[in-house]
Amino acid sequence: MSSDFLLPRIGTKENPVRLAVFISGGGSGLQSLIQYQKIPRVHITSLVISENNNAGGLKIAEENEILALHVPLPQIKNKSEIRLEHEKKIQQILERENSELIVLSGYMRIISPWLISKWKGRIVNIHPSLLPNFPGAHAHRDVLAAGSNFSGCTVHLVDEGVDTGPILGQSRVIVRANDTIKSLQDRVKIEEHKLYPRILDNLCSGSISL
Repeated sequence: MSSDFLLPRIGTKENPVRLAVFISGGGSGLQSLIQYQKIPRVHITSLVISENNNAGGLKIAEENEILALHVPLPQIKNKSEIRLEHEKKIQQILERENSELIVLSGYMRIISPWLISKWKGRIVNIHPSLLPNFPGAHAHRDVLAAGSNFSGCTVHLVDEGVDTGPILGQSRVIVRANDTIKSLQDRVKIEEHKLYPRILDNLCSGSISL
């Protein structure tokens, strides 16, 4: 693992690492993480951010008394500046709320090199395939099209590439002959909800080192 990844501090149950979870949709992964954290862990979800005001995960956060913020995309004409201006707003919030680790959970926007440079080693993502195989936005479709016997999910640190950061953990799922994108997705999600909290435990307890 490259030395330019600065991992989060070691958390304790008394002083857990403060997670900022980025979502775009329903928040099933967020729900599973919050449920996992009902027992004191070395990490805690203290902030949820979404660019989508209708994201169901925002309501889940509110119901669990977690700060939930809609950060809309800026309405500016120059499309090349939209992502940067959006992330500048997010960075201000992260600093204000003393966030320590960004957890991408169904977040559909690509993180820019600008934000990565400030958080490299402290941005984690889960991808629905066994990386480095089948990166990108259509992993389940690509797995089925390739006739693969196995799929699964991968937790990795985020770098400047697309699904190319150092792998922290994986879980494997058998691909069935009659699988559809939906059926495969559903089974992979079950594994995602188990794997992600465990890897966060490892990362925030210092079990993962450079």
